[in-house]
Amino acid sequence: MTHTVLVTGVSRHIGARVASVLAADPDISRVIGVDTVPPSSLTREGGISLGRTEFVRVDLRSPDIAQVIAAADIDIVVHMSLVSAPSRGGGRASMKEHNVIGTMQLLGACQRSATVRRVVVRSTTAVYGSSPKDPAVFTEDVEPHDSPSHGYAKDAVEVEGYVRGFARRRPDLTVSMLRFANFMGPGVDSPLTRYFTQPVLPTVFGFDPRLQYVHEDDAVEVLRRMALDDHPGTFNVAGEGVLLLSQCARRAGTLAVPLISPAFRLLGEVVRSAGLVDFSPEQLRLLRHGRAVDCSKLFAELGWRPKFTTAAAFDDFLRSRKGVRT
Repeated sequence: MTHTVLVTGVSRHIGARVASVLAADPDISRVIGVDTVPPSSLTREGGISLGRTEFVRVDLRSPDIAQVIAAADIDIVVHMSLVSAPSRGGGRASMKEHNVIGTMQLLGACQRSATVRRVVVRSTTAVYGSSPKDPAVFTEDVEPHDSPSHGYAKDAVEVEGYVRGFARRRPDLTVSMLRFANFMGPGVDSPLTRYFTQPVLPTVFGFDPRLQYVHEDDAVEVLRRMALDDHPGTFNVAGEGVLLLSQCARRAGTLAVPLISPAFRLLGEVVRSAGLVDFSPEQLRLLRHGRAVDCSKLFAELGWRPKFTTAAAFDDFLRSRKGVRT
């Protein structure tokens, strides 16, 4: 049986990679990639080759996505369109609309579809928040002590709520929700990777948080497996092991400068307003308290383990940056 797959968010790095690997699979007859702007592979800047992927410009906040799903007889949907930071042309309100309203429109279209059979949604471990009262590791069924109340993490919490509601209304569909740790790798550009490329790393005095990463190659492989087979449920996704922030700084050969908490928050507001690094409130909490998750449920479900540990993923990211020691 061949499949027709819809991938959202194909103008971004991980979304483009997922579309590319699915388009190369002989069991998939057609891949439709949607986003609000064309992927870089279709522009003068070049980028990841999307192979057989057909691009359709669609804003998920509009009802047009339902027409795309119906016209192409989509049976697998891979939702990669959540954004973790406001775009320069938009703001926090636009980001929230894209993440939450866009997901609502997509799920509504899937709910009404007669052909969709499997839905895979990218989420984030940021839904657990970062608190001094957190457990050593989060499993998928642990409720956060302090539920996120800002930015991307709050959007992801709302998105997950809508996904759970959708799964209840359409129990005949397979719904997989993946809570990814921070992506790391040569092609990843995120608030956290931009933080680690600064000449000096501001840290919070008295804190050395544990951090986890998932290498982009492993993230793409998990999404490929989830798209091609039925794996219902919610799963944490991260490379094995953790790194302390101090270990990250040493590996990067970067000077860490401890600041008292008020100064750290003030610096975050300054660099964010200047557009240098997006020190969002949830990122500031992560760099104070850290976060670690347990991925044994995913490993057991897939019979698979990531190629890159957290440390190896970070080292691969560092190798891709010229002049950075590993």
